[in-house]
Amino acid sequence: MPFQMHTLGFFYGQKGKPKSLPGHKNMKKLLIILIPIILFIISTGQVSAFEKASASSAQLKNEAILPIEDNRAEILRAYLEQYDSPLAPYAEDFIKSADKYQLDWRLVASISGLESGFGKHIPYNSYNGWGWGIYGDNVLRFNSWSEAIETISKGLRENYLKDKADSDPYFIGPTYAASPTWAVRVSFFMNQMEEYRKRHTNQTLALAL
Repeated sequence: MPFQMHTLGFFYGQKGKPKSLPGHKNMKKLLIILIPIILFIISTGQVSAFEKASASSAQLKNEAILPIEDNRAEILRAYLEQYDSPLAPYAEDFIKSADKYQLDWRLVASISGLESGFGKHIPYNSYNGWGWGIYGDNVLRFNSWSEAIETISKGLRENYLKDKADSDPYFIGPTYAASPTWAVRVSFFMNQMEEYRKRHTNQTLALAL
């Protein structure tokens, strides 16, 4: 009887049709169960990573839009103290009135710098460091520096800058004072205050770092 190989009989039937491996159906069932679980885990990880990235981005955005500290009153007070100005303690009044009447915060203080050396040279007991309503012997007196700052700020907005969005001394000058250099000199003090603000801000940032 000739020798016959039956090794492949385990895999093939008598008619040569392949047989399934043992446990093949069970393996398919297992994969059907595992694949959705694996996909769920992967997608969950991606969502978590996205949420973390979004949270980080939102945090950076919030940090970027944090309001800058308003140090105008502090700057103006320190600036006026350089001139031994009696107006220095009223720096906050300048800022409040400027915001109320939509004026440049430097304007009213700068006018006082030109008109009275920042309040040091005024008619006796007048609190009028702006030459406001002063004609010859006629002197307009205020009850306090706070009242004067409020009145001058309101007057500038309503009488000199009624139709203007900015606080341009060159627009105010021709009607405020007879001197053709009035606006130039007021602008000098305004620019000086701005430079002082920049230096002070840079020093503060350097100390913070």
